[in-house]
Amino acid sequence: MAQIITMPRLSDTMTEGVVATWLKKVGDTIKTGDILAEIETDKATMEFESFHDGVLLHIGIQEGQSAPVDSLLAIIGTAGEDISALLSGGTATETKEEKVVEETKSVTSSAVEMPAGVKVVTMPRLSDTMTTGTVATWLKKVGDAVKEGDILAEIETDKATMEFESFNAGTLLYIGVQEGDSAPVDTILAILGPAGTDVSGIAANYKVGAVVEAPKAEEVKEVAQAVVVTEQATSNRVFASPLAKKIAQDKGINLSQVKGSGENGRIVKSDVENFSPSAVATPTQAVAEATSAVAAVKPFVPAGEVFQEEIKNSQMRKTIARRLSESKFTAPHYYLTIELDMDNAIASRNMINGLPETKVSFNDMVIKASAMALKKHPQVNSQWREDAMVINHHVNIGVAVAVEDGLMVPVLKFTDQMSLTQIGANVKDLAGKAKSKKIQPAEMEGSTFTISNLGMFGIQSFTSIINQPNSAILSVGAIIEKPVVKNGQIVVGNTMTVTLACDHRTVDGATGAQFLQTFKAFMENPVTMLA
Repeated sequence: MAQIITMPRLSDTMTEGVVATWLKKVGDTIKTGDILAEIETDKATMEFESFHDGVLLHIGIQEGQSAPVDSLLAIIGTAGEDISALLSGGTATETKEEKVVEETKSVTSSAVEMPAGVKVVTMPRLSDTMTTGTVATWLKKVGDAVKEGDILAEIETDKATMEFESFNAGTLLYIGVQEGDSAPVDTILAILGPAGTDVSGIAANYKVGAVVEAPKAEEVKEVAQAVVVTEQATSNRVFASPLAKKIAQDKGINLSQVKGSGENGRIVKSDVENFSPSAVATPTQAVAEATSAVAAVKPFVPAGEVFQEEIKNSQMRKTIARRLSESKFTAPHYYLTIELDMDNAIASRNMINGLPETKVSFNDMVIKASAMALKKHPQVNSQWREDAMVINHHVNIGVAVAVEDGLMVPVLKFTDQMSLTQIGANVKDLAGKAKSKKIQPAEMEGSTFTISNLGMFGIQSFTSIINQPNSAILSVGAIIEKPVVKNGQIVVGNTMTVTLACDHRTVDGATGAQFLQTFKAFMENPVTMLA
């Protein structure tokens, strides 16, 4: 029977793919594991292998063409088979798992209404750019009574971890996404309802806007077993996910010895990672290996244990990686570095902090000087668009804050209108929220310029990647005490190095240099910032 092959999702952010090269042509015989084509994703060009045997009957996407994920890529079947019905049917793919579902639906296809009082809770969209959420922590468990307003779970978005409260009352009957797992927005997250309500049918067949009666477990099992038996009778293929195959190959594990925990016994990643060869060794093999190990006398070879730890990427880490990559490879960066005389800044700060209930940091002074310089050089405070350059005449400065999962950039709105003490108080408040994961998405949006300060770590100078859609980011180093020349004499002075990264599409070299000159004047004469 002909099989439809769709454009695969070969990366976590892939929405469409480009067929770089077809390695098979219509009429070619295909075996399981053969490379069909090279697919260009949003990250790399990757080989795409076939999971079916047969003849390549149709190619749906030509070389050089792009198409969304799940579009019709190819059809594999028996030579001479009529595929006109599949071609007219669009991109629906009939895999063996889907065949099981379709056959079981034919047994029980009548629709049922949602039981009284039952509410389906879906993965919420907690930020404007959120497409997927991760359940960081469940604060309720199945069987718990839930009141309207209770916090159900902490959801990790692409920007922050946020509390998600219930808008319904009832008993938590079902959890659809376990702690640490990710799921797209609108995926079933939980089901609430009267205690004791059977929601297994809803959980198994939930679709937005419709609930279909779940097939009986016995019927699903019978059909699934029939498909598995048929497959085993016609093929010796070991059913495993591509990732499981790759891990097994890297570790030298024979997949035929691994017991699959996936659907219909399919081997998945965790099965391979948790596989222990000793678990399948016979007693005779174990004795022979032990005897051989004791008897063998070899020269001592120093060896240590290879230890690796795999840490699942958080949504925040994925978003940071994506946005920084996009910025680095789309915006033509260039860098301007200048050294500041910080003696007057140190004296001014000591004087300001001598006042009652007043505390100003050097970072606050950098933010204030940047805001005032941006008002004088608004082109640095700009954004690039394909059709126009946007000049921002308001100043919203983003301040990079290191947090456990990566980096957040809280935004000080209308920074140029703030005093030094107001800047200090706002930075402290927003940084505290960011580190405690209580910051709101709105507090991280709308920046027109960004500052990254690593001076507190002793870093003298560094460069940063522009935080798009900003056109520039200022990297601030540590204050260093060293010999300097003043009035023709070598004296001990305090200096600080700053580097401005600019997008050459919007900020010319001379414009960036003039901005730094103005910034330097404010920093070296802080009294001018108080006028």
